[in-house]
Amino acid sequence: MKNVRVMLGPRSYDICIGHNIINNLKDYLTNLSLGKKVALITNPKIKRLYGDGIYNQLTAAGLKPTIVELPAGERYKTLKSVNKIYDLLIKERFERNSAVIALGGGVIGDIAGFVAATYLRGVPYIQVPTSLVAQVDSSVGGKTGVNHHLGKNLIGAFYQPVLVWIDVEVLKTLPRRELIAGMAEVIKYGVIMNEGFFCFIEDNYKKVLALDQETLIKMVERSCEIKAGVVSADEQEKGLRAILNFGHTIGHAIETITDYKRYKHGEAVSIGMVFAAKMASRMGICDKEVYKRIDRVCRLIGLDTTLPDMEFKDMWEILQRDKKVVNEMVRFVVPLRLGEVKIIDDVDRDILQDTVQSCYNTNNFECPPN
Repeated sequence: MKNVRVMLGPRSYDICIGHNIINNLKDYLTNLSLGKKVALITNPKIKRLYGDGIYNQLTAAGLKPTIVELPAGERYKTLKSVNKIYDLLIKERFERNSAVIALGGGVIGDIAGFVAATYLRGVPYIQVPTSLVAQVDSSVGGKTGVNHHLGKNLIGAFYQPVLVWIDVEVLKTLPRRELIAGMAEVIKYGVIMNEGFFCFIEDNYKKVLALDQETLIKMVERSCEIKAGVVSADEQEKGLRAILNFGHTIGHAIETITDYKRYKHGEAVSIGMVFAAKMASRMGICDKEVYKRIDRVCRLIGLDTTLPDMEFKDMWEILQRDKKVVNEMVRFVVPLRLGEVKIIDDVDRDILQDTVQSCYNTNNFECPPN
């Protein structure tokens, strides 16, 4: 089993990564000094696959678990779902040492983490991510929250888990579309921090999509190492951590405009990354070859890189409400080269609109055969 440590002083925690370790969680729980009551937050499909096993482990560890099921999907990441969990915690008299466990993908993790951050002003929580995007990104770093109908992740808190438990074996039950979507966040790490990792993805994406366990563990471990390093240096996104938003400015706008129904999160991020690279190329910030390579690897993996038809004024309005706006300026993370990015918050509206228009007027690059 691999172990990555997120270094945050007294709030430091382990990310444990392995193959077939989901049934070993109970062995680690005794180290965490949890109260007896535990809320297991999940969705119906994940409950059928893994819920009983986790429930039995918690019981074997001397805990008293209660399962809370939420509907699957980004459109259920709302305060209504949060209130459903609050109702149960209050009814069951959960205390400050009672724990919340998120068993599921990014939506479940974000909701459960937000509940943990706010119930009784904070209770411990554990992430057991079952999707690739959650394993490599959303389960690590303590960003929790829900959506508002006017924008994504506008209501939330920074609140760290006490443990992240990652079993790559569970990816075998993940729909292929979800697996492919999760690769967008992996590509992101290569672009923002490590060209060698980007090359690893180019060379090994077929093994990843074939669910080769050794390759998956290497990829998830390196992704978590990169994110843990960034979070340890800048927990609350005062500076460096903002680079993790590469692809997310346009990505979040796309998700909002399409009401979270058309695109998976990673699919929208893929489009956003390619858009940011293209805009940077047109601004003379990076070489066109950088844009081409990002576009190419996304499409080889099966990710869409085409900006959907939308009115620019609608996109601009949503961008103005984005949580990353600083001093009323829309903030973009753009590549300088593979492995290095910069944050710009002075993108002229005309440049942005020109890039949008260019996406509609030009075809994608020819994609080499797999």
